Amino acid sequence: MGSTVLSLRIDGELHDRLRDHAAKRGMSVQDYVVRTLIRDDFDERFKTAVDETEKFYGLT
Repeated sequence: MGSTVLSLRIDGELHDRLRDHAAKRGMSVQDYVVRTLIRDDFDERFKTAVDETEKFYGLT
């Protein structure tokens, strides 16, 4: 699996908040944002799997 560069333009206030959150965890802003995106992606995939399981078993 390769990697791709993603460039974002964000305002100063958001960057400051992200920097604060990242610093609390001993991370760079880049690592914090990537980890947040990975967690959000996992949450979406997990919810989809749960929904599909419920459909399969007729729970919805």
